[in-house]
Amino acid sequence: MNVEEIIKTSKKIPLEPRTLIHLQLVHNKINEAMNAALKPFEVSLQQFNVLRILRGQQGKPANLSTLNERMVTKMSNTTRLVDKLLVKGFVNRTVCPSNRRKVEIVITDSGLKALEQMDKSLEVAHQAIYQNFSKEDLEKLNELLDKF
Repeated sequence: MNVEEIIKTSKKIPLEPRTLIHLQLVHNKINEAMNAALKPFEVSLQQFNVLRILRGQQGKPANLSTLNERMVTKMSNTTRLVDKLLVKGFVNRTVCPSNRRKVEIVITDSGLKALEQMDKSLEVAHQAIYQNFSKEDLEKLNELLDKF
């Protein structure tokens, strides 16, 4: 990926800003691939993330603050994400019996089955994203990214 070609400039971009632009372009490319993989399921990346968090709960309910804490992309609209998943039948939401102000959310069987299919679709997208990287490249990249 040549940054100058993509943003159509003939000027050499200094290293620091070029690095940030490069990271943004890579982020966009990854998001495009993952959104395309999820499009047939009519689920956003954030909704997918909520489903994965709920699957990780292994049947135990989660509340909105738990979901918010674990989200890859921190958002204030977690309630809306859950509402959309509720309409699709992927989650159930109930009022906590011990604290009526607290809402408990669990993934449904339908949500688990759909998530399994989404995982397969995303695996194909991930392979396309990783295709130019060796295992050693990915390890080195992760080491560098850990510096953030």
